[in-house]
Amino acid sequence: MSAEATNPATPGPITPAVQRRRGRPRIDLRRLGRAALLGPAGRDRLPDAIGHVVEAHRAHHPDADLDPLRRAYVLAESSHRGQMRKSGEPYITHPLAVTLILAELGAETTTLTASLLHDTVEDTEVTLDQVRAEFGEEVRYLVDGVTKLEKVDYGAAAEPETFRKMLVATGSDVRVMSIKLADRLHNMRTLGVMRPEKQERIAKVTKDVLIPLAERLGVQALKTELEDLVFEILRPEEYAHTRELIVQNSSRADDPLAEIAEEVRGVLREAGLQAEVLIRPRHFVSVHRVSRKRGEMRGADFGRLLVLVNEDADCYGVLGELHTCLTPVVSEFKDFIAVPKFNLYQSLHTAVARPDGQVAEVLIRTHQMHKVAEAGVIALGNPYAAPAEEQQDGDGARSADGERADPTRPGWLSRLLDWQEAAPDPDTFWSTLREDLAQDREITVFRPDGGTLGLPAGASCVDAAYAQYGEDAHACIGVRVNGRLARLSTVLKDGDTVQLLMGQDPASEPSREWLEHAHTPVARIAITRWLAAHPASATASEAPAETRRPAADGPAARPAAADVVVDRPGATVRLAGCCTPVPPDAITGFSVRGGVVTVHRVECAAVERMKNVGRAEVEVRWGDSSECRVTLFAESFGRPHLLADLTEAIALEGVAIVSATVEPPSQQRVRHTYTLQLPDAAHLPALMRAMRNVPGVFDVSRAHHQSPTP
Repeated sequence: MSAEATNPATPGPITPAVQRRRGRPRIDLRRLGRAALLGPAGRDRLPDAIGHVVEAHRAHHPDADLDPLRRAYVLAESSHRGQMRKSGEPYITHPLAVTLILAELGAETTTLTASLLHDTVEDTEVTLDQVRAEFGEEVRYLVDGVTKLEKVDYGAAAEPETFRKMLVATGSDVRVMSIKLADRLHNMRTLGVMRPEKQERIAKVTKDVLIPLAERLGVQALKTELEDLVFEILRPEEYAHTRELIVQNSSRADDPLAEIAEEVRGVLREAGLQAEVLIRPRHFVSVHRVSRKRGEMRGADFGRLLVLVNEDADCYGVLGELHTCLTPVVSEFKDFIAVPKFNLYQSLHTAVARPDGQVAEVLIRTHQMHKVAEAGVIALGNPYAAPAEEQQDGDGARSADGERADPTRPGWLSRLLDWQEAAPDPDTFWSTLREDLAQDREITVFRPDGGTLGLPAGASCVDAAYAQYGEDAHACIGVRVNGRLARLSTVLKDGDTVQLLMGQDPASEPSREWLEHAHTPVARIAITRWLAAHPASATASEAPAETRRPAADGPAARPAAADVVVDRPGATVRLAGCCTPVPPDAITGFSVRGGVVTVHRVECAAVERMKNVGRAEVEVRWGDSSECRVTLFAESFGRPHLLADLTEAIALEGVAIVSATVEPPSQQRVRHTYTLQLPDAAHLPALMRAMRNVPGVFDVSRAHHQSPTP
């Protein structure tokens, strides 16, 4: 966890990490080391070595009890005494630096206590029982959560299994991951003496796992610095180019952002709005992204304006004044206050343009929103301090997709923990974890009940079903997107409204084809697990195309029972999708490629065409089973609730809806297409009568598709 460390060369006077720390200089680790070598202070006095930690901690928690920090430092210093880092500093400088990072972000005392001790169990003779006896169960839990598993015991699986252990611990207390992120940040800052190949390996894991976790926990201050450090190691040439762009911009005589900031201050003063207007320089990776997107960089592209106010309502007041008095770029407006991001982030985003064409992005938020935007879950303090409903100032809020703001168990983490249980193999877990974390949660979809779901870009209705219902999504029979029936394979867009139609049959089955449209691990693993447990049903769902439902449109169902061809026992039989024959329809068959026999109704238009091209008929007959599938067309007049009434009528007849589509209304008429699974073919006439009896429906007929010539 902390063996890889030395001091790299200072990256220069303009590093965004330094700019972000509100003017606080980076602590000299050599000075900390000298203070540590002097030994602990007297029993009643705080050691000099933790003076900076205490100062930062009191800035956020002026009434905090500092005695646990004193005792934790004394134990850590005495335990690590004699251990040195590869950079030459005493080892105690590492837990001190990690604790200082967390203190500056506003972490509470328990987290800082555990941070000082986070390497003692791993690297010294201190035991977890000793930590519990001295500091209590919470501190013991946090220290255990970030303690690595031994390579001696786990071999190559040690790293993935350590992360699995850490994630499970984080599921009960996200302060575990907060300590790990700060630990990795300090190690990345001091990675310079490691061999290049080890630097690259650590940087890749940081990029694939730690940075996405920092993003999901909302800890932007750590995430952005980690991004820059990884960028420098993995893409040195692009980093150098970006650095040169920043240096060139810093030498400009004029500063358009400063000019726009002053103009904004004047606008807000005249409006009587109390606000603090700051310039937020972009970090290296952000500058790199903007330069790739926009090409030539202009002065206003190197930073953004941050407007801080006291109340939520003031955010919208500032927005109104800026859009009234300056030239807004309307396409850049986003409201993350009304709809916060899944990681608790809240702000108004807009942009204003100068007459010379330069555009300045503006972020508007309250001071409390800013605290959470920088520190994420760390800013929420101790999740056990009070019940979520009693917490104030955002502590009891919920994010846009209904996930708990109480950081003990955010919803995305619950879903991640669910699928990791089904991935016992370390390699599968490691690869799936990286894949899951690589998916940016960029879209929010709405449910009819007013709730929301946060999903990665590219997610389909299959993913929405499993995100909402878990393994109960096996019973999903269809979906409406923005009020219209759609395929489960439909890719969702940000802002879509999704209504999932759930069947009542407890034996409902997912289909293997759903895997083609499942974008999230929670969906793929649930489907794969069901198919592995039901191999017979999985085989049935892979039946030839004409005998099964269209891909991703409903639960798998058994085909209608056309017998072993009369003179070819064991031959594979397909029911033609063009006419969907059901017992007791008169049927005939034709041989197609691969020895398969396709079965049509004798009056199907395709039969005559196949005869005309010389295809020989094959005698077929119905088998004993009466279960069948049929496609029906319903013609109706448009009226409210018609679709609900029709699907209810079908369900009351005991018939399963495999798929359904509704064409756009034409001259007040609507055409519905249903593929249905009947338990008994003899029930078809009664079903069609029930559908015709629905008010507004004037005709129901069997499908007669125009099939192409074979």
